[in-house]
Amino acid sequence: MKMRIAVLNDIHNAYEHTAGIRRLREHAQVKIFTGPLSGPGDLKGFDAVIANRERTLFTAEFMEQTPELRIIAQTGNHAYHIDLEAAQRLGIVIAKATGGFCTSAGEFTFGLMMALMREIPWVDSAVKRGEWPTPMTRVLRGKTLGIVGMGNIGRYVSQVAQVFGMNVVAWGPRLTGEDAAAVGAQALELDDLMRQSDIVSVHATLAPESRGLIDARRLALMKPSAYIINTARGPIIDEAALVRTLAEGRIAGAALDVFDQEPLPAGHALTGLSNVILTSHLGWPTDEMYAQFADAAADALLGWKKGIDVPRFLPHH
Repeated sequence: MKMRIAVLNDIHNAYEHTAGIRRLREHAQVKIFTGPLSGPGDLKGFDAVIANRERTLFTAEFMEQTPELRIIAQTGNHAYHIDLEAAQRLGIVIAKATGGFCTSAGEFTFGLMMALMREIPWVDSAVKRGEWPTPMTRVLRGKTLGIVGMGNIGRYVSQVAQVFGMNVVAWGPRLTGEDAAAVGAQALELDDLMRQSDIVSVHATLAPESRGLIDARRLALMKPSAYIINTARGPIIDEAALVRTLAEGRIAGAALDVFDQEPLPAGHALTGLSNVILTSHLGWPTDEMYAQFADAAADALLGWKKGIDVPRFLPHH
């Protein structure tokens, strides 16, 4: 019997034309939901789901109302939105469908860096108002980039930064000097990185030990001329402390793609600051990432159907 697969929350209509979905359609019935589910009843009759990052919350109550569901192919590197213990109890496999790492988030980091340091958004707005400002701006070449979190994305950012002629320092909870040197970086203690960097870029994973990792004390270590970029997860930086730091002009600016609460609430203090660039979690939704997720989901679901033990997310005990 053919699998019935639901692709959830494809708000960009991006999955339909990917090679991964074409491959799945050869072996399964596939329905793509382009908007949010009205409830678990929408998944009646489906034994497999491709979850689009974290857009659908899989609580125990939700999964208890989808008795036919046997496997969720979870795109992205995290499953914060899934009750993994309930899934295990209900016999639902949470398969990893990442297909590598998110190079697009690393690439976007440099877009934010240049937009911030070359003042691109502000000059664009001024020119459109009929003005012609010519600020003196700052280049990447010769600056020290401090990378917080040296997983796949952090290492990728380190290598790209060197093409710009940047000096790279890095910190990670298990980063060794040898591992850093392998991608052209120098390993430092986090406090030293905050002091020395012209730009701090956050690429750490959100975990209990990284929540609030960059707090008021560490922000105060930064140079007044320094910038901070966050494309990882909002709560890694103490948001209230960052607002105060920016409002008081104690650092030059920030570019943030992630926040404590998303969407960012209307009237949030960050929206009133002139030295910050705010984007709406744009790091991952790209042509490349959708194609990568579709391929990985197809591999996971077709592999599981054949009885292969696919990589999966498991509860933390």
